[in-house]
Amino acid sequence: MHSFVSEKENVDEDVLEIGKGPLGTVEIDLMAPLDPEKSPKVHIPALNHIGLWVDNLENAVEYCNANEIRVVGGIRAGASGHNITFVHPKSAGGILLELVQAPPEVIQAYDEAEHK
Repeated sequence: MHSFVSEKENVDEDVLEIGKGPLGTVEIDLMAPLDPEKSPKVHIPALNHIGLWVDNLENAVEYCNANEIRVVGGIRAGASGHNITFVHPKSAGGILLELVQAPPEVIQAYDEAEHK
């Protein structure tokens, strides 16, 4: 487990990884606002967002932009050090969707599982 604090994102976050192996590991981020009166309000709604591994974040963003899927915040390092960006809730059925660049070992494990 590790922590992440960002004044800019108004977040005090604890990050917990559970499970075994690259494909069996799930990350759970528990977030609280540094200031509940400031935006973004990471505590509203209680389930703030869902993150998905992608094998090529830059290509995913290009695809979104070409298909009128609103991407916000640009590509940047996330709480766990992986590059991330967000798909706006209006483009994702009301859910803030985080796209996370999968590390090479996750991509490799997925590819190997696909070919078994």
